[in-house]
Amino acid sequence: MSARDRRTLARSDDLTTGNLLERFVAVRGSCRLATEPGGFSVTYAEAADLVARATGTLRDRIEPGQRVIVATPNGYRLFLACLAVGRAGGVAVPINPKMAADEIDFVEADSGSTTRVDDFDELVAGAAPAPAAEVDPAAVAVLFYTSGTTGRPKGAELSHRALVGRAGAGAFAPERLLRRGCVTGMPVAHIAGFTTVVQLLSMGLPVHLLPKFRPTDALDAIEREKPMMFVGVPMMYRMMLEAGAEQRDLSSVRIWSSGADALPDELAHTFQRLGAAARVPFTGRTVGKSTFIDGYGMVELGGGAAIRVHTPVKLPVVGGGLKPMFGNSFKVLDDAGAEVPKGEVGELAVKGPGVMRGYHGRDEATSEALTADGWLRTGDLARARPLGYVQLAGRKKDVIKVGGYSVFAVEVERALEEHPAVAEAAVLGLPDARKGEVVVAAVRLLPDATATPEDLVAFGKEKLSDYKVPRRIVVVDELPRTGTDKVQKRGLLPLFDGHDGGGAP
Repeated sequence: MSARDRRTLARSDDLTTGNLLERFVAVRGSCRLATEPGGFSVTYAEAADLVARATGTLRDRIEPGQRVIVATPNGYRLFLACLAVGRAGGVAVPINPKMAADEIDFVEADSGSTTRVDDFDELVAGAAPAPAAEVDPAAVAVLFYTSGTTGRPKGAELSHRALVGRAGAGAFAPERLLRRGCVTGMPVAHIAGFTTVVQLLSMGLPVHLLPKFRPTDALDAIEREKPMMFVGVPMMYRMMLEAGAEQRDLSSVRIWSSGADALPDELAHTFQRLGAAARVPFTGRTVGKSTFIDGYGMVELGGGAAIRVHTPVKLPVVGGGLKPMFGNSFKVLDDAGAEVPKGEVGELAVKGPGVMRGYHGRDEATSEALTADGWLRTGDLARARPLGYVQLAGRKKDVIKVGGYSVFAVEVERALEEHPAVAEAAVLGLPDARKGEVVVAAVRLLPDATATPEDLVAFGKEKLSDYKVPRRIVVVDELPRTGTDKVQKRGLLPLFDGHDGGGAP
């Protein structure tokens, strides 16, 4: 597929999640689209046929606009199931395999879903291909749930246009980069994983998906598949390094890509050194190191909105920091919504094609996050730099980043406070060499109640996804407070002085 063909397809005004694959079949039909461990392999034409057949089954089960839980195991079938729901005129609600049962029950109820897909192959079996339903590209295609400051997840409504807009970014990739595939361990039910697959699909780059990320499996896949690209989150890179990445042959990788959390420069530079050196055009010579792309984004932005590129050869950078991706605009605001002078810290606001339409059923939360003219207030603190760059300066929201996932402290606090012995819980994040941050908690018990930290951790595992469960809980007589009787979380830090940040299991 030529770059011109890809750009023409990606710019189609009527492109949706439902017709995305069939549009690319004309120019990529027999080309390999994806593989998975165990021998699964599918071409563009085969994937489009599977989606069309699943559509036939779904159109008999759902009404236009109906929300559908997609709870298939992580992998390419989950992606195809979401496309089939959109093609049938429904709204896919993908379930992240890391969610706990309580969270899944809440998402099912909050989304209003009455139909659930657990097995994509069951949708396809014996079904005849069905045409796509008439769908407005501006209509909601997928509800991605993210933790909310109310203590419960919120469903971010992302339109077809917001999601397939990622095809536009991939369409501009140089043809010479597309000779080999990509390996990724990103979960498809995570916005970063879903949009990664959309973008790679539009590039014509075969994807080798790891249904469950294990560092040795990822390193084996890179050596076996010899991809030109690997996509992961910082925790995956840390785990691969600890699993012996420096003793492996990763020299096929020309581009490393990361997102969903901040990535230390040293980690990026290590993998740059392990990958393929850049080639000088027309000379056959190599120079420098591989390229590392560090992305910034969130569910409410429909995935990535800015990147920072670690180039093969160190170049002087005037602006520094993150550069907005094509179609996105940034500004830094004070609490009143006015732009702050360049160089001063304020809240980062983003406007672009991927911005959510709103939170499902949460008008108040939507009005707090979105301005009347379509800017998303991210809750991240930043400084505007020269040449359109921005530099992140921390997080305004009380959110902990664990291995690329956002954990809101209030959600964990409310879960712990459901324990019959707990009067109050305070949760915070501590630095961790592998995961970026880990969750810890201080708990005050009810009078005469008893519970050990081990009891509380076990209780948390029943209520929360694994990455949200506190790695350490301390029971205290009183929580430190401010003059207005709010818990002063910085006063809790001495309780965790023994935490070495060396890498949580």
